[in-house]
Amino acid sequence: MIENFGVINYTTYLLGVIMIVLLPGPNSLYVLALSAQQGVRNGWAAACGIFVGDAILMLLTALGAVAILTAYPALFMTIKIIGAIYLGYIGLRLVRDAWINWRRHESMSEAAMQPIKKTSPRNAFAKALLISLLNPKAILFFFSFFVQFVDPSYPSRLLPFLVLAVTVQFFSALYLGVLIYSGAKLADAFRRRKKISSVSSAGVGAGFMAFAVKLALASAGQ
Repeated sequence: MIENFGVINYTTYLLGVIMIVLLPGPNSLYVLALSAQQGVRNGWAAACGIFVGDAILMLLTALGAVAILTAYPALFMTIKIIGAIYLGYIGLRLVRDAWINWRRHESMSEAAMQPIKKTSPRNAFAKALLISLLNPKAILFFFSFFVQFVDPSYPSRLLPFLVLAVTVQFFSALYLGVLIYSGAKLADAFRRRKKISSVSSAGVGAGFMAFAVKLALASAGQ
């Protein structure tokens, strides 16, 4: 059982991870565009850059959370509640942005159709890595999300975060693999149905708000 490794509510965590992974963002859109325009090899090179970048961000997140948990264990529950509120804020922003794009008849995924200058796998890796690392909000998000599912009484401070991070990377690899091998078809679908990503983003946003309320209530009741 995953709970034996200091992770709590793992099923709920999986649902949250799926929502995160499916949410259109700069990383996945870059992989989609690159795969559609320049082939599978460059697509996987970019995906590897994302894996490395996300791994670095999640490691920094885990080290920061472990430091707080070790030095100020009484503060950990307060951080969980604040983190849940932040996740709800993200959900609200997603719904708002999706509504704005819907009314403008724009797609949040139009970046996937923009021409990309011909590049090498090495440069694709470097650019994807840079896209990941230059997103300072990612650390705050990972921190807010991960702390909701860590048992503060578990003897090993780092192991639960490692389990959570590996789970994210696994589902991210599955999703990016779908984008890479279906890049051209998906990009064409975005061209023909520009409101697809607005609807999906709004759904994810609504899910995150409900998700955040549940987590905040659970944390407050502990």
